[in-house]
Amino acid sequence: MTKVIHVHLIFEKKDYYFGSISAVYSVLSDVEIGMKQSTLLHAGLADGGSVVTKRAIIRQSHLIRSGRE
Repeated sequence: MTKVIHVHLIFEKKDYYFGSISAVYSVLSDVEIGMKQSTLLHAGLADGGSVVTKRAIIRQSHLIRSGRE
């Protein structure tokens, strides 16, 4: 299954979807997210888990795909 990182920016009311934490920081800054990349990497973001900052909600989940026919 493919991992998906969902970032919801609280004040901007925008949602972003990424394939990795590193990809998040290639588009958004640590100021926009409210947490540095190294801190988020060590926050223990697991499948189904979430990290909440003052500016964003970051969740990790899996992308569900249909089976091949």
